[in-house]
Amino acid sequence: MDQWINAPEGFRSGHIVVVGRPNTGKSTLFNALVGEQLSIATDKPQTTRKAILGIFTTPSAQMMFLDTPGLLDPAYRLQELMRNEITGAIQGADVILCLADASDLDRSFDGDVVKAISDHHIPLIVVLNKSDLISPDQAERALKQIEQKTSATHTMAISALKGQNIIELKALLESVLPLGPRFYPEDTLTELPERFFCEEFIREEIFNQLRQELPYAIAVQVETFEEERKKIYIRANIIVERNSQKGIVIGQGGRTLKEIGKRARGRIEKFLQHAVFLDLHVKVIQNWRKKDAALRNLGYGP
Repeated sequence: MDQWINAPEGFRSGHIVVVGRPNTGKSTLFNALVGEQLSIATDKPQTTRKAILGIFTTPSAQMMFLDTPGLLDPAYRLQELMRNEITGAIQGADVILCLADASDLDRSFDGDVVKAISDHHIPLIVVLNKSDLISPDQAERALKQIEQKTSATHTMAISALKGQNIIELKALLESVLPLGPRFYPEDTLTELPERFFCEEFIREEIFNQLRQELPYAIAVQVETFEEERKKIYIRANIIVERNSQKGIVIGQGGRTLKEIGKRARGRIEKFLQHAVFLDLHVKVIQNWRKKDAALRNLGYGP
């Protein structure tokens, strides 16, 4: 990262960490703010496991957004590491952008959330997402509740899915950023490697195809990424915790795995702008979510 890329006088830049309970629409909002589908967004909670960087640059500012896992009380080691991702992201942030769910305010903006976002001495913006699901009067009352619970710099009602007030939110975020340099070239979208996004697109299709709790016990690891061929060759392992789960992922006659591969390949080809041969395999690592060595091997944690 070059910290001295020329920027005009008055240029603003900084990290904006997106936080909130699972299923409040963080990844949908993150994608809307960045302008690209970088973070997987499904109707299931806890799909985001690692902080994801997305960069949006204007002539007057560079906003470095971090999408984080959902705030929850950890039940096993993977969730502890997910919580650590949030803590680390907040500690390095210039602005906190917290989401509350307009359709479920009591759950999505409880005391634990307030505690996590308080006393950081940086601008705090709380947005009431999914506000299209309630009336304007209900939204106004909900915003007042939020303001009473926090020392938020600003609050706003939005709908990330519908695109309501996203332009206004971007302008607000730019205005509270500190003065600073342009850290990345203006056409840079992220610094994460292509392999990471390939893994995420595969995992997203697993969430879409498997309608049980099984996706939470699954990880994806790209083992081979070869660009020298006519088609980019990607070999990836789908990691499950038990042999019984392996059969579910493969499906009768291999149908489920083929469908996951077909749909994921389409997403990956669109992202890479190149033809892809996607070679998927299912591998069992017993109780990988609870073992530090397995988690480190899969890219979770320090």
